Amino acid sequence: MRIFLLGGEVLEDLTTGIKAKVRLDFKGVGRPGRLFFGGKSTDKAAEEAREQQLALLRNVPIQGIHIEDVDLSLDVYTVYDDVNNQEVAYAPVILQLTADTLEDLVRFVARDEFRKIEIIAPGALSLNKHEVERLMFRIYEEFTNYRQHLERKYNVK
Repeated sequence: MRIFLLGGEVLEDLTTGIKAKVRLDFKGVGRPGRLFFGGKSTDKAAEEAREQQLALLRNVPIQGIHIEDVDLSLDVYTVYDDVNNQEVAYAPVILQLTADTLEDLVRFVARDEFRKIEIIAPGALSLNKHEVERLMFRIYEEFTNYRQHLERKYNVK
């Protein structure tokens, strides 16, 4: 797919896909230990959640997505959760990836852990009517799956 300017000059060639950086912050809630053993700090829980999810992302192929780089250099941060009256830690990660289509990026945006996305290339995108319809349907599918996941998790109907 190529994107053209009005004069017919090629602006971007999308045969290489869409390059993006996606920031995900994985949540960790600490557990108090019994007596002197078994406790887990919120920071440690967040780091373990991040490592577990990254192992899945690295080892389970995702159609239309190629993960090029994983940046773990950001520090774990802690915030106070007013709803649960406890501290919660978040372990951020920045994924640099290439997606075949915008639809493939939707599964990263429709996650609890999603915080930010930066489209690196191409500089501009042009979608026709059918591509917009497919993108909207893909967003609907992802949020439907997410809602079903929450219903199963919390047993709410």
